[in-house]
Amino acid sequence: MSRRCLLAVCLLLLVSCKRTPPAAADAGTDAGGPDLAASADAGRPAPSLVDAGLQSSVAPPDDAVMGEVHPLAVCDARGESPLDAARRYYDESHYEEALSCAAQAAALEPDLAAAHAERGSALAALHREPEAQLAFARALAIDPGDPDALLGAAHLYAVQLPSTRERDELGALYAERGLSQPSTPPELIPSLALVAAMAFNDLGQADQALDRATLVLAREPDNHEAKYEKALALFELCRFREAKTAFASLLKDKERAAHAHQHLGLLLEREGQWAKAEEHFAKARALEPEDFPPPPLPSADEFKAQVTRALADLPADMRRDLAGVPVATEEIPSEDDLLANQPPLSPTILGLFRGPSLQEPCDGSETPCRSVALYRRNLARAVRTPEELREQIRVTLLHEIGHLRGEDDEELAARGLE
Repeated sequence: MSRRCLLAVCLLLLVSCKRTPPAAADAGTDAGGPDLAASADAGRPAPSLVDAGLQSSVAPPDDAVMGEVHPLAVCDARGESPLDAARRYYDESHYEEALSCAAQAAALEPDLAAAHAERGSALAALHREPEAQLAFARALAIDPGDPDALLGAAHLYAVQLPSTRERDELGALYAERGLSQPSTPPELIPSLALVAAMAFNDLGQADQALDRATLVLAREPDNHEAKYEKALALFELCRFREAKTAFASLLKDKERAAHAHQHLGLLLEREGQWAKAEEHFAKARALEPEDFPPPPLPSADEFKAQVTRALADLPADMRRDLAGVPVATEEIPSEDDLLANQPPLSPTILGLFRGPSLQEPCDGSETPCRSVALYRRNLARAVRTPEELREQIRVTLLHEIGHLRGEDDEELAARGLE
């Protein structure tokens, strides 16, 4: 098997082992005003993406990687070139030895992008992420089209590191660049497309995630991670019947069964099959209690009382702006509300502002022409404690009032109201 094939297999294994699929409480984006919750994956201002591949805005400062010394053993190349030895050691999961040989290769040929990419891969496998960032940045500064560096950097930012919007943007950028390079080996295409699908789903760009997951499955029909990303994208695009079939096919997949049960619960809930939905939620909690703890779900009356108290605690100017704007409490978003935007809103949004901003006139087609909705079940699933729920209600109200005042999701995200 070629080096690139082995790299693709190894990265796919890392994807399966390291990436926790997004929780069902993640929210989507729109131009019309849903609250985006505390999700790190949607509605933020776009980061600066450096075309040359050397992302000085996100690479750590030198002291972030110089505080700890990691002396390397002498590379035992066994008659091979240091770079070939590094690749062999990496494929054998001997990452310390791979790093030693990659470092020697980079020292012998400082302008060899492949050597720095190999260093990045070994450092990432050793969970020395800040150093891996710099290694990939250097490789891509030397050769912005190096396919191994692009795949390694994409995986590091979109999969291995904790998710933030900027990291997901970078992961998508690198994966898409790899897919667009005519010189990219065909055997790397599924790996790059899979990382892109993950990044796009985390960014709330489900239509692009679906395209990339479909590309993977056209080449690897049994790729379960791609099947999950496709199912998630279908759910976020409100293609509920297809999503239901897709998640049902993952119930026997041990790594993804909990998330499949959770989403099937969400889908059955939308059909009004509350008892069956709860059965799936219970199975998800049993399989992954950390990911799916019991939600602190208040009764409908208690939830309405909490929203009323949160409204009363708002500053006077916000209460004035809300005069004549009803704030309703609902269970989950209606399909009509979700499909009113294109692309559709995420089914897991926490709140929604309907109508024009205060700076725009009402068209007279609806009375009242402005309203706010807060979703009891989605809010409860987005938090872990009753205290967090009360705070999330407050934040959601502030988000929707921002839309009422004419702010878009990017402006709200910049103020910490995602």
